[in-house]
Amino acid sequence: MAAYHRILLKLSGEALAGGGTSGIDAGRVQSLAEEIAAVVRAGVQLGIVVGGGNFFRGVAAAAKEMDRVTADHMGMLATVINGLALQDALERCGVPTRVLSAIEIRQVAEPYIRRRALRHLEKGRALVFAGGTSNPYFSTDTAATLRALEIKADVIAKATRVDGVFDQDPLRHPGAVLFREIGYTEVLTKNLAVMDATSIAMCRDNKLPIVVFNLNTPGNIMRMSMGEHVGTIIR
Repeated sequence: MAAYHRILLKLSGEALAGGGTSGIDAGRVQSLAEEIAAVVRAGVQLGIVVGGGNFFRGVAAAAKEMDRVTADHMGMLATVINGLALQDALERCGVPTRVLSAIEIRQVAEPYIRRRALRHLEKGRALVFAGGTSNPYFSTDTAATLRALEIKADVIAKATRVDGVFDQDPLRHPGAVLFREIGYTEVLTKNLAVMDATSIAMCRDNKLPIVVFNLNTPGNIMRMSMGEHVGTIIR
């Protein structure tokens, strides 16, 4: 039986690129969709926020000469592209899915309306929240926290390339130490690069736990949903 009734899953845009550095890897998206579909079939109500870094990131070097607001809006549109790809893959797995965008783009996605989102979840549909918060200067981590609070999720599941929260970057420092559990304030004071400070502070202020786990380990989404201790829990 699932440990959580309602989960907000945060995926990076790069997760959809597979082994590449940009664009969408159809095979990777399909394998992710199959894992997510299994969780939905287990009775979990699931909302997903996906980043856009596989196409464009407002704070990236490619945007350094651009107006920050324009660059952030381009990043938000990239999340809509990723959301549509994820919706297509999930529906091929037999899971009814809706993309709800904070930026109105009615030809391809529903506008984000909180009550509509809750109704979709109650009907067993997976939700993909796109368009960030619709505001510049806010990351998709902050968008994930905001949507998790709005839909009253039990937990934010932050999918990463590593096994959880470490005292330093394990990809650069092989001796990095993994935390199995850590407090919000410690994450902030040690400046651990898990999620941006705004999103961590919002979770702390609203007592919303975060599970940080390795997306590249097959089955980890299901293990996390069932309450197995994978990765790190921040609370």
